Amino acid sequence: MRGISRRKIFHLPVVTSAAALLGRADWTPLRGFVPAEPERWVKSVCRYCGAGCGVYIGVTGGKVTAVKGDAQNHNRGFVCVKGAKLPEIMTAPSRLKYPLVRKNGKLERASWEEAMALVAGKFRESIEKNGPDSVAFYGSGQGLTEETYAANKLFKAGIGTNNVDGNPRLCMASAAGGYTTSFGKDEPMGCYEDIDHADVLLIVGSNMAECHPILWMRVLDRKEKNPGTKIIVVDPRRTRTARMADMHLACKPGMDLTIMNAMAHVIVKEGLADEAFLKAHVTFGQGAEAGKTWEEYRKFIDAYTPERAARESGCRAEDIVQAALWFAARGRAAMTLWTMGVNQRVQGVWLNNLLMNLNLLTGKIGLPGSTPFSLTGQPNACGGVRDGGALAHLLPYGRLVANEAHRAEMEKLWGVPKGKLAAKPGYSAVELFQALDEGKVKCLYVMTTNPGQSLPNGNRYRKAMAREDTFLVVAEAFHPTRTSELADVVLPAALWAEKEGVYGCSERRYQLLEKAIEPAGEAKPDMEILLELAKRLGHGSLFQFKDAAGAWEELLALSQGTAYDFTGMTRDRLKQSHGLLWPLPAGAASGTRRRYVKGDDPLVPAAHPERVKFYGRPDGRAVVWMRDQKGPAEPPDAEYPFTLNTGRVLEHWHTGTMTGSVASLKATNYVAVAEMNPADLRRLGVKDGDQVLLKSRRGEQAFEVRETENGREGSVFVHMHDPNRLCNLLTVDAFDAASKEPEFKIAAVKVEKAAK
Repeated sequence: MRGISRRKIFHLPVVTSAAALLGRADWTPLRGFVPAEPERWVKSVCRYCGAGCGVYIGVTGGKVTAVKGDAQNHNRGFVCVKGAKLPEIMTAPSRLKYPLVRKNGKLERASWEEAMALVAGKFRESIEKNGPDSVAFYGSGQGLTEETYAANKLFKAGIGTNNVDGNPRLCMASAAGGYTTSFGKDEPMGCYEDIDHADVLLIVGSNMAECHPILWMRVLDRKEKNPGTKIIVVDPRRTRTARMADMHLACKPGMDLTIMNAMAHVIVKEGLADEAFLKAHVTFGQGAEAGKTWEEYRKFIDAYTPERAARESGCRAEDIVQAALWFAARGRAAMTLWTMGVNQRVQGVWLNNLLMNLNLLTGKIGLPGSTPFSLTGQPNACGGVRDGGALAHLLPYGRLVANEAHRAEMEKLWGVPKGKLAAKPGYSAVELFQALDEGKVKCLYVMTTNPGQSLPNGNRYRKAMAREDTFLVVAEAFHPTRTSELADVVLPAALWAEKEGVYGCSERRYQLLEKAIEPAGEAKPDMEILLELAKRLGHGSLFQFKDAAGAWEELLALSQGTAYDFTGMTRDRLKQSHGLLWPLPAGAASGTRRRYVKGDDPLVPAAHPERVKFYGRPDGRAVVWMRDQKGPAEPPDAEYPFTLNTGRVLEHWHTGTMTGSVASLKATNYVAVAEMNPADLRRLGVKDGDQVLLKSRRGEQAFEVRETENGREGSVFVHMHDPNRLCNLLTVDAFDAASKEPEFKIAAVKVEKAAK
């Protein structure tokens, strides 16, 4: 079933002067859904993507009845079609309202006492028998900062294991690796406002029109007001974003590093590099070593001619040249934007580096409209997990598990004995589930995510979670999910408007979600559940705070003196604001729009003699890296001749747990189909609407085929939202050696017409 028209399901007010521009009707931004004026409005943030759109929640009779965009926030009062339907997720039939415990092979209702006693008992038994590394926590970029921090502290400082990771490893780890290797510290240096000033927008591996529609609206508003603005899209698919671009470089999957290097080649050869900026602010690097020279870089980049890039990528050399000239033109601001098509690759960190190279080479950085900028997939991927240190190799605010001085500092701050924090990084996401499969991890606590659907090579890891000797705990607001169905205990978690906490979105904007209503049924906030687990495991004294507000005060103290300093972001200030951008030390008048820039970033001394200081690195210089193009982990071959690409669509989000609970959204584009090129269908003897079987070396899955010219010949696209048709049974779990992020975007498959 394909569902009803995308244009007809949303009878909501359309509000944008640019609605007719470039065929925007299919994803039109909205003010929200207000059937009747509620009793009160509560300030919050959208529950979906990393754009972090401010909203107001309408409450009547103790229930969420409406939502509207926050006109004073960056989204200027707009929400997307998913955000407009947020009230409906709160009362969905699939809401989990009481604990479940597996008995005789079935999940049955239980009391909180029974469930928590079982969880604590199993974890304690495993720790005593097999050591602390036999247990693990797997979190999410959807968890609130305070609750994610509490889980991180419990497992690392209490239990004594670094087996703490989460789904941001699946989406933003390569961006983090790119920022850290290029600038010394994680997270973007620019802001959304840069879109309003950009003359050139280079968008790589990002379907903004569907995945970040409110930010895409901002791009199109810039184009409408300044028609000379150029939009360049690099993407194997002709997405909705690519169709609106001035230039679409439809590269072969996995072959975009050669394009970025070729653009750099043109910039250098045409004398468009800002050599004065490079001399003052940049060093060059190769492999893992910085400190190379400009001349060494020029020699490296000389080999990446546009002609070579055209042969390797399948794009035209003249288009690559034109893209470079547009980007590097003197006096024009240029911005690079990217998402999962860059990050979910075995060369993800390197491709991030090459995008950052373009801004550094041209000196178009730290200026209005000129910045490299990664777009985030989850509402708090830049908060609890990345900044709060809830990944296997991290400690809060850029500190590293492997750094002895950092461990000693955190032991003192956390008040635990010297040597308590383990020196060895824990298992990263894929490694964690491999360890589960191998029986090394015995107990796993999963919070606010759905790895039974979202992990690559899904068959292997679903079997690992279902092992008889694995104890799986899932804290979740919905049931069943493709993970909760495998659990031994499912704990009902409060959802969105039912609790208070902070989200951090793509532009370093932190915002407070205020509690609007009481949790459904017996559901509890994750913070409350984690503190109870800590108490039962004997680590209650580790937590001086009793709620999210108290945890926030502790987080502020941990950020002090770091490159992530936001000690000026008090709870009261967050309540009054519509988003604050860090760095924001105590005493700073306002947040930082552009990091590393004198006069904007308070961490750059006012007396610094230059415009920028890349203080994340000891020498104060950013790095332009020499990175070679390499192929994907699993290219197509004679046996598996097609390339599978996975992604998202406008109406749905991640594993569809929330959007699939909304009737109007589920009626539209929910069922995953295999999008294929007409030429491929003719060769296979398949027509639009037929059933096909996609097979990889890891699994197989049937889909209805949809004929489209949006993809290159030899490619198949399937979205990830459908829990009944799992594209991740097919995807490869090979990952970037530096970031440990898997290559969701490229897997070799064969396509067969399914038997009737």
